[in-house]
Formats: sequence, structure tokens, C-alpha cells
Amino acid sequence: MEYKIDLGPWGGIFAVPNAVVDRYLKLAGSVQIKALLWVLRHCQEGSLDEHALADFLGISSADANDALRYWQEVGLLQNIQNVQNNRTEKKVTAESKTPVQAQAISSEISAQTIKPTPMLSRPQRPDPEFVAKRIQESQEIACLMQEAQQILGRLISHGDSAVLLMLHDDYGLPTDVLLMLIQYAVSIGKGNFRYIEKVAINWSDEGITTHEQAEEKLHRLSEENRSWRIVEQAIGLQKRAPSARESSLASCWIIDWKFSPQMLKLAYDRNVDRTGKYTAGYMHKILEGWHQKGISTPEQLEQKDSQKYASKASGTTHDLDEYFQNSMNEILKEVK
Repeated sequence: MEYKIDLGPWGGIFAVPNAVVDRYLKLAGSVQIKALLWVLRHCQEGSLDEHALADFLGISSADANDALRYWQEVGLLQNIQNVQNNRTEKKVTAESKTPVQAQAISSEISAQTIKPTPMLSRPQRPDPEFVAKRIQESQEIACLMQEAQQILGRLISHGDSAVLLMLHDDYGLPTDVLLMLIQYAVSIGKGNFRYIEKVAINWSDEGITTHEQAEEKLHRLSEENRSWRIVEQAIGLQKRAPSARESSLASCWIIDWKFSPQMLKLAYDRNVDRTGKYTAGYMHKILEGWHQKGISTPEQLEQKDSQKYASKASGTTHDLDEYFQNSMNEILKEVK
């Protein structure tokens, strides 16, 4: 007998540049996204035109051309006719030049022939001269740099100034939003520009570009940090920064399900008794079971346990043990 792996729809895939999602997804319209996916799917088949795209999507050729031109303008696509016309013009020019000049132009044409299509990338940090010019020209940028230094309690380097200017000019974050972020970073002991840049880019990608949106985001982050500290103290974990998943689970336990530190400790003890170690996912299953059963206090849990033991004695057990056991193997696999 013969066997093969069934990949299903994964048998044929194509790549999408990271920057398309990171930088342009929120700006592009639905037709432009569909056009890009179609182009990437058929990019190995030679030149593509708006008529084939229009037929495939069921839109007008004008709309298809507009969608393709968008990706040409951001640098992902090249218009073959424009490239060919440019090469022709240079070839004609080369014929009227001296042999040395003609060879130089010919080399340039050859380089264009093999030059790969440029891929999308993140904006580059401006050089010190440009940063200095922007500070001189814009009172807003000058205030941004001064306020940032006051919040950080130190002078910022040319590289740090370049990061701030890039975040303002290229990522569209207003000065008040940037200053709010810097203040937050300092408050949690992460007042370094590597962290500030990373978070700011994430905010831009999430569309957080107003004072109100930044306040809402900072409130959520503050609540998540508070929730983790409660969990950390309740179950006696060594003080450390939580993972993204731990932070999310802690927020769920404290903010959404409103468990007290006493209930967290009881869940932690049962987690360790059953698995031999702290496992966030397994502890989450315990708390989830209690939440679904409406158990929110130690007294309710004790009453439920008493009912469980009575059910076991009568041979008609129907409690949370089966729920825990069914999920335990899956969670242990996840953490290994």
C-alpha cells in the first residue's frame, strides 16, 4: 500500500511580505488587498495586467488599474511599460554618446534589467542633519524633544531623537501620544528607546493615534499590570515580568471573573497538587470551571467539595474532576 501526506489547501501557498501587513494593511482598501493577493499568487507567470485582474475580481478595468497603481506607488510593483520606455530612451541616448559614455549607460540599463523588485520596508530613521533641521523649523518637534528629556530625566542621544522624529513623522503618532507613552514606559521601569519604539510602532499599527485612544490603551495596560501583581503576590511567585499569555490570563481572572486573592491561592494549590508545578494554563482551567459553576468564594468552594464527596460516597459522582482530567493532558503537552 502507498501513503502520502494530505496537505489539503496548504499544498499550494505563496508568500506575503511582512511590511504589507505591518505598514499598509490598514491603509489599503478591500479591492487593493484582493489585487495584491492575486498578483502574489500569479507572480511567477510573467507580466500581469489590469484586464486579467478585472475579469477575475469582476470589477472594471479602471478600478483594477487603480488598485495595481497603489502597490506600484508604495514600491511593491513595477510598471513594465515605464521601465521599457526608460531603457529605450537611455539606449537611444547612448547611441549619440562617446564609446565611454555609451558603455556607462549600457551598464546602467543592464543593471536595471536584473534589479529585483524592491520589497516594502519600515521607514528608516532620519539622519542627524535632518533631525536638527526639523527641530529648528518646528516648535512642536522642539518641544517634543525637550519634554522627552524631562520625563526621562536625562539628555537623549541623536539616535533617540531620530527615533522620536520617525515615530512622529512616519508613523503618525502626535507629540502628546508619544509623551504619554514615554511617561508610561518610565513608570514601569522601561524608559529605554528600544522598548518605546517597539510599543509606539504597535500603537501605530493598532490605530492608536489620539489622546483619548492612548488613555484607553494605558488604562488597559495598567489594569493588566495590576492584575498580574495581585496574582504574583497571591500565589507567591518570584517577582518578574509576565509573558503576554500570563498577563492576559491574570487580567481574565481578576478583571473579568473577579476572583479574590484567596481563590487564586486555592486554585494554585490544586494546580500544584495535581501537576507537581505551577502551570498557568491548568490553573486557568480550574478557575474557569469555578467561574462556570458560579463558585466565587472559599465558602462556596467548600460547599461544592462537600457535595462532591457525598456524591462519591453514593457512587454518583458528577463534579469538576472529569472536566479537569479531560483538559489536563492537553495543557501538559502545551507546556512541555
